[in-house]
Amino acid sequence: MLIVRYFPGFVFGVKKITLIIILIFSPFILNAQQKINFGIHVDPVISWFSTDIKKVQNDGARAGFNFGLTYNKYFTPNYSFSTGISLLRAGGRLVSTDTTVMEFAKFKSIVLPGNPVVYKIQYLVFPLGLKLQTNQIGYLTFFSDLGLDPKIVISGRADIPSLNISDEKATNELKLFNLSYHVTAGIEYSLGGSTALVLGLNFDNNFLDITRDNGNQPTDKVSHKILSFRFGVNF
Repeated sequence: MLIVRYFPGFVFGVKKITLIIILIFSPFILNAQQKINFGIHVDPVISWFSTDIKKVQNDGARAGFNFGLTYNKYFTPNYSFSTGISLLRAGGRLVSTDTTVMEFAKFKSIVLPGNPVVYKIQYLVFPLGLKLQTNQIGYLTFFSDLGLDPKIVISGRADIPSLNISDEKATNELKLFNLSYHVTAGIEYSLGGSTALVLGLNFDNNFLDITRDNGNQPTDKVSHKILSFRFGVNF
């Protein structure tokens, strides 16, 4: 696997932390009367890139969306493990001070300095987190969710406006797997029983480089930053 080959220390560290968390919470998990709930959400998204070198810079944000299902398994009334699956459509714009070559599926293209490349990426996301929530206050419950998001790129396309290239397949320029952390905060408005409307704000930031450094392209680390607004229903 890619992550094992290039980040063995990170993988072993994550496994160690996961084991510690399981050992700490196992008495609660085994003894608590466990409750579960499901949810569905549609999130408007604003996403952009950041880089670690001056030769390649972010050139603006793009709008997108995140649609998915959530699953929470409670081990105390106010704490639960959260997971789910979602389809995330996000992107961003990069500009380089060097002449570079973009490798599309069927051809290559020379991009002159200062001409932006617009990326449009679709991820399949499998969030893993810990949700903390208050007791219900009137109709409202306040919550936060912290965790990791393994991501798989299922589609990658690019525009180069200066060359009249639009929506061209660009998976050769993207790494297949990525990993990010998420921080979510919001409120749930009870509609009765376990049904509730959900409003929230989420920030997501990748740990790993999302782009390949092909050919003469500068060696850089491009991170994907994503701000999303949660609109959902829990059942």
